Amino acid sequence: MILRVGLTGGIASGKSTVARTFARLGARVIDADRVVADLYRPGQAGFEAIVKRYGEDVLRPDGGIDRPKLSSVALATAESAAELNALIHPLVIAEEARMIADESSEGANGIFIVEATLLLESGGRDRYDRIIVVDVDPETQLKRAVARGLEEDEALRRMARQMSREERLELADYVIDNRGSAEETERQTRNVYEKLKAELRSK
Repeated sequence: MILRVGLTGGIASGKSTVARTFARLGARVIDADRVVADLYRPGQAGFEAIVKRYGEDVLRPDGGIDRPKLSSVALATAESAAELNALIHPLVIAEEARMIADESSEGANGIFIVEATLLLESGGRDRYDRIIVVDVDPETQLKRAVARGLEEDEALRRMARQMSREERLELADYVIDNRGSAEETERQTRNVYEKLKAELRSK
Protein backbone atom coordinates (compact mmCIF):
# COMPACT_ATOMS: atom_id res chain seq x y z
CA MET A 1 0.00 0.00 0.00
CA ILE A 2 1.44 3.36 -1.03
CA LEU A 3 0.54 7.02 -0.96
CA ARG A 4 1.76 9.06 -3.94
CA VAL A 5 2.52 12.65 -2.97
CA GLY A 6 3.62 15.57 -5.12
CA LEU A 7 5.82 18.23 -3.48
CA THR A 8 6.12 21.55 -5.27
CA GLY A 9 6.47 25.30 -4.90
CA GLY A 10 7.86 28.27 -6.75
CA ILE A 11 11.53 28.90 -7.42
CA ALA A 12 13.55 29.40 -4.20
CA SER A 13 10.60 28.38 -2.03
CA GLY A 14 12.62 25.78 -0.13
CA LYS A 15 11.26 22.56 -1.66
CA SER A 16 14.57 20.73 -1.45
CA THR A 17 14.98 21.53 2.24
CA VAL A 18 11.49 20.22 2.96
CA ALA A 19 12.14 17.14 0.80
CA ARG A 20 15.27 16.31 2.81
CA THR A 21 13.25 16.52 6.02
CA PHE A 22 10.64 14.16 4.60
CA ALA A 23 13.41 11.73 3.63
CA ARG A 24 14.85 11.83 7.16
CA LEU A 25 11.40 11.09 8.53
CA GLY A 26 11.14 7.97 6.39
CA ALA A 27 9.44 8.95 3.15
CA ARG A 28 10.80 7.74 -0.17
CA VAL A 29 11.70 10.93 -2.03
CA ILE A 30 12.22 11.21 -5.78
CA ASP A 31 13.94 14.38 -7.01
CA ALA A 32 12.62 15.25 -10.47
CA ASP A 33 15.76 17.30 -11.21
CA ARG A 34 17.89 14.20 -10.71
CA VAL A 35 15.56 12.22 -12.95
CA VAL A 36 16.02 14.87 -15.65
CA ALA A 37 19.80 14.79 -15.20
CA ASP A 38 19.77 11.01 -15.70
CA LEU A 39 17.56 11.31 -18.78
CA TYR A 40 19.95 13.90 -20.22
CA ARG A 41 22.90 11.51 -20.11
CA PRO A 42 24.15 10.36 -23.54
CA GLY A 43 22.25 7.33 -24.71
CA GLN A 44 19.17 8.07 -22.61
CA ALA A 45 15.76 8.99 -24.03
CA GLY A 46 15.93 12.63 -22.96
CA PHE A 47 19.33 13.11 -24.54
CA GLU A 48 18.14 11.67 -27.84
CA ALA A 49 15.00 13.83 -27.81
CA ILE A 50 16.95 17.03 -27.06
CA VAL A 51 19.58 16.46 -29.75
CA LYS A 52 16.92 15.55 -32.29
CA ARG A 53 15.01 18.77 -31.58
CA TYR A 54 17.79 21.29 -30.90
CA GLY A 55 20.81 19.78 -32.62
CA GLU A 56 24.36 19.37 -31.40
CA ASP A 57 24.76 23.09 -30.68
CA VAL A 58 23.40 22.45 -27.17
CA LEU A 59 26.13 19.91 -26.37
CA ARG A 60 29.28 20.51 -24.34
CA PRO A 61 32.69 19.62 -25.81
CA ASP A 62 32.57 16.33 -23.87
CA GLY A 63 29.32 15.36 -25.60
CA GLY A 64 26.94 15.96 -22.70
CA ILE A 65 24.03 18.38 -22.77
CA ASP A 66 25.00 21.93 -21.85
CA ARG A 67 22.02 22.74 -19.64
CA PRO A 68 22.66 26.52 -19.40
CA LYS A 69 22.95 26.69 -23.19
CA LEU A 70 19.83 24.56 -23.61
CA SER A 71 17.96 26.86 -21.22
CA SER A 72 19.02 29.98 -23.12
CA VAL A 73 17.65 28.46 -26.33
CA ALA A 74 14.62 26.54 -25.12
CA LEU A 75 13.39 28.89 -22.38
CA ALA A 76 13.71 32.15 -24.31
CA THR A 77 9.94 32.53 -24.67
CA ALA A 78 6.84 31.05 -23.08
CA GLU A 79 6.17 29.13 -26.29
CA SER A 80 9.65 27.62 -26.48
CA ALA A 81 9.52 26.72 -22.77
CA ALA A 82 6.21 24.93 -23.32
CA GLU A 83 7.76 23.03 -26.23
CA LEU A 84 10.68 21.83 -24.10
CA ASN A 85 8.32 20.82 -21.29
CA ALA A 86 6.12 18.90 -23.73
CA LEU A 87 9.24 17.09 -24.94
CA ILE A 88 10.71 16.17 -21.54
CA HIS A 89 7.87 16.00 -19.03
CA PRO A 90 6.32 12.78 -20.41
CA LEU A 91 9.72 11.07 -20.11
CA VAL A 92 10.19 12.30 -16.55
CA ILE A 93 6.67 11.25 -15.55
CA ALA A 94 7.18 7.79 -17.02
CA GLU A 95 10.50 7.36 -15.20
CA GLU A 96 9.03 8.46 -11.88
CA ALA A 97 6.16 6.00 -12.31
CA ARG A 98 8.64 3.23 -13.12
CA MET A 99 10.70 3.98 -10.02
CA ILE A 100 7.63 3.85 -7.78
CA ALA A 101 6.33 0.69 -9.47
CA ASP A 102 9.71 -1.05 -9.10
CA GLU A 103 9.83 -0.40 -5.36
CA SER A 104 6.18 -1.33 -4.92
CA SER A 105 6.63 -4.61 -6.79
CA GLU A 106 9.38 -5.54 -4.35
CA GLY A 107 6.95 -5.28 -1.46
CA ALA A 108 7.77 -1.72 -0.42
CA ASN A 109 4.93 0.29 1.01
CA GLY A 110 4.78 3.75 2.43
CA ILE A 111 4.83 7.35 1.32
CA PHE A 112 6.43 8.23 -2.02
CA ILE A 113 7.11 11.94 -2.48
CA VAL A 114 8.06 13.40 -5.87
CA GLU A 115 9.72 16.81 -5.62
CA ALA A 116 9.33 18.91 -8.79
CA THR A 117 9.12 22.61 -9.57
CA LEU A 118 6.69 22.29 -12.51
CA LEU A 119 4.70 19.43 -11.03
CA LEU A 120 1.34 21.16 -11.20
CA GLU A 121 2.08 22.83 -14.54
CA SER A 122 2.58 19.36 -16.05
CA GLY A 123 -0.77 18.03 -14.81
CA GLY A 124 0.47 16.59 -11.51
CA ARG A 125 -2.78 17.19 -9.65
CA ASP A 126 -4.20 14.06 -11.31
CA ARG A 127 -1.12 11.87 -10.83
CA TYR A 128 -0.84 12.06 -7.05
CA ASP A 129 -3.01 11.21 -4.09
CA ARG A 130 -1.97 14.41 -2.31
CA ILE A 131 -0.22 17.66 -3.21
CA ILE A 132 2.04 19.58 -0.83
CA VAL A 133 2.94 23.17 -1.67
CA VAL A 134 5.91 24.88 -0.04
CA ASP A 135 4.82 28.49 0.07
CA VAL A 136 6.62 31.82 0.28
CA ASP A 137 5.57 35.25 -0.95
CA PRO A 138 7.00 36.48 -4.29
CA GLU A 139 9.18 39.09 -2.61
CA THR A 140 10.86 36.41 -0.48
CA GLN A 141 11.23 34.16 -3.52
CA LEU A 142 13.04 36.87 -5.44
CA LYS A 143 15.30 37.79 -2.52
CA ARG A 144 16.30 34.15 -1.95
CA ALA A 145 16.80 33.43 -5.65
CA VAL A 146 19.16 36.39 -5.99
CA ALA A 147 20.99 35.35 -2.82
CA ARG A 148 21.59 31.97 -4.45
CA GLY A 149 23.31 33.63 -7.38
CA LEU A 150 20.57 34.19 -9.96
CA GLU A 151 20.39 37.52 -11.70
CA GLU A 152 17.22 39.37 -10.75
CA ASP A 153 15.96 39.45 -14.35
CA GLU A 154 16.47 35.70 -14.70
CA ALA A 155 14.73 35.00 -11.40
CA LEU A 156 11.75 37.14 -12.42
CA ARG A 157 11.61 35.40 -15.80
CA ARG A 158 11.48 31.98 -14.16
CA MET A 159 8.84 33.09 -11.68
CA ALA A 160 6.70 34.41 -14.53
CA ARG A 161 6.85 31.02 -16.29
CA GLN A 162 5.55 29.18 -13.22
CA MET A 163 2.00 28.84 -11.95
CA SER A 164 0.94 31.75 -9.77
CA ARG A 165 1.10 31.49 -6.01
CA GLU A 166 -2.69 31.69 -5.81
CA GLU A 167 -3.17 28.85 -8.30
CA ARG A 168 -0.69 26.61 -6.46
CA LEU A 169 -2.38 27.20 -3.12
CA GLU A 170 -5.78 26.46 -4.64
CA LEU A 171 -4.57 23.01 -5.73
CA ALA A 172 -2.75 22.13 -2.49
CA ASP A 173 -3.90 19.53 0.00
CA TYR A 174 -1.24 20.65 2.45
CA VAL A 175 0.70 23.92 2.64
CA ILE A 176 4.04 24.39 4.37
CA ASP A 177 4.71 28.07 5.02
CA ASN A 178 8.46 28.56 4.59
CA ARG A 179 8.64 32.27 5.35
CA GLY A 180 9.76 31.75 8.93
CA SER A 181 12.61 29.98 10.70
CA ALA A 182 14.09 26.62 9.74
CA GLU A 183 12.72 25.21 12.99
CA GLU A 184 9.19 26.34 12.18
CA THR A 185 9.39 24.85 8.68
CA GLU A 186 10.59 21.54 10.10
CA ARG A 187 7.76 21.54 12.65
CA GLN A 188 5.20 22.02 9.89
CA THR A 189 6.85 19.32 7.77
CA ARG A 190 6.72 16.83 10.63
CA ASN A 191 3.07 17.68 11.18
CA VAL A 192 2.23 17.09 7.52
CA TYR A 193 4.14 13.80 7.56
CA GLU A 194 2.12 12.55 10.52
CA LYS A 195 -1.07 13.38 8.62
CA LEU A 196 0.21 11.54 5.54
CA LYS A 197 1.01 8.47 7.65
CA ALA A 198 -2.52 8.55 9.08
CA GLU A 199 -3.93 8.74 5.55
CA LEU A 200 -1.77 5.77 4.49
CA ARG A 201 -2.98 3.69 7.42
CA SER A 202 -6.59 4.44 6.53
CA LYS A 203 -6.27 3.34 2.88
